[in-house]
Amino acid sequence: MRSLASTCILAAGVLMSACGPTKEAAKATDTTAAAAPAPPPAPQAIVTVLYKWPKDTAKFEKYYPTHLKIVGDHQQEIGFTKAELTKFVSSLQGAKPEFYRQAELYFPSMDALKAGVATAGFKAVGDDFKNFVAPDGLLGMIAQETGDASSTPCPVLATVIYWTPKDTAAFEAYYPKHLALVASEQTAVGFVRADLTRFISNLDGTPPAVYRQAELCFPSMEQLNTGVGSKAFANIGNDFGNFVTGGMRGMIGVQQ
Repeated sequence: MRSLASTCILAAGVLMSACGPTKEAAKATDTTAAAAPAPPPAPQAIVTVLYKWPKDTAKFEKYYPTHLKIVGDHQQEIGFTKAELTKFVSSLQGAKPEFYRQAELYFPSMDALKAGVATAGFKAVGDDFKNFVAPDGLLGMIAQETGDASSTPCPVLATVIYWTPKDTAAFEAYYPKHLALVASEQTAVGFVRADLTRFISNLDGTPPAVYRQAELCFPSMEQLNTGVGSKAFANIGNDFGNFVTGGMRGMIGVQQ
């Protein structure tokens, strides 16, 4: 007579044979699962604020940390994943930059951004601008990332802002060639990350104030100065005449 333990083991074996997949079936299932490619991540969406030069920079800087605290306090409600803050120090030619500061709030998708800007928390951030920015003192826009996302640090950067071209189709047809040139000169110029965005609209839904933005990140200001002074960077600059018809601004910034 079988013991109770051996009977239970036998019963369990029968059930596993009857109900479980065969090795061949399991293998086929695994193969099918492995063959299914993961969907590509949605491109990041960005709220971009470009601050024009304030009349009183000291007053601006004194209040700005208070504003940033309001932004940080509402981060979870708004849903942005990171914020990048830039202070522009000069144009690429060494003159006064077109804009004073930039703030970028990154969202995992455009749907997440749209949900975020509709929150009470985002309204609280917007309502605070009157405390340190003139009524016409900033450009607030929604952008879509058009390059690859990167977590490489960006302590200093060269920023190029493109105004709307006369012929956007011609711009877009040529732009990949320009980006290929930039990529081919990366080692010689020395940048470690490139962020590319296209502006979709102003925050109020009207057409965007500017068209596109490209940012090249460098490990240090010394390396940036060496890079923008190189022949390779000059080659990139010489290409702008082939597709830029609406104007552009190049600036050097420091992330803070």
